[in-house]
Amino acid sequence: MATRVELVFDFVSPNAYLVWWPLRELLARYEAEIDVIPVFLGGMHKLTGNAPPMLRDAEVKGKNEYAMLEMQRFIAKHRLTKYRLHPQFPFNSILLQRMLYAADQDGRGVQFVEALLRPIWEEGLDIASPEAIGAVLAAAGFDAAGLFARAHTDNVKQGLAANTDAVVARGAFGIPTMFVGPKGQGEMFFGKERLGQIEELLAKR
Repeated sequence: MATRVELVFDFVSPNAYLVWWPLRELLARYEAEIDVIPVFLGGMHKLTGNAPPMLRDAEVKGKNEYAMLEMQRFIAKHRLTKYRLHPQFPFNSILLQRMLYAADQDGRGVQFVEALLRPIWEEGLDIASPEAIGAVLAAAGFDAAGLFARAHTDNVKQGLAANTDAVVARGAFGIPTMFVGPKGQGEMFFGKERLGQIEELLAKR
């Protein structure tokens, strides 16, 4: 059975975009599979007492500046030069996350992520426009209207909240968090800088 990596995911996180393609390339080399765990990052922060680094570390001299330097190094290393900070950042991702949850329930979570990541983080897709989001999803073969409708159902709302509670119970506190190993039981890694450690683990399997 192929090794699996579960990626805790929320579209609002720039790091979710930055880690996605390098992680996919890494997993392809080791014939490993990816599972997306849709969560609401704002809910994770509330449950854990965490906060976005730019806010949390604002008073620490030099820390945010160094974080930006490391981000630029990562972008250069992985040739992610089309990345642009979204003009609406930090946007409210709750609707997108509920739609992702619904798509993932259909077995299409990975495809949903890949349909929207580039438009959001390279092209500045208008997050406030259901029409703009729907057009991108329709072009990728999704029933956009159906996903929008399901995003407002109690089943999807409660499912996303349950996912968020569950990853926090497993030790997650931010994004990108990755679990490597059997689904629901993998070893936790936090941060896009952990890809080298994940590769070392995959190489042993």
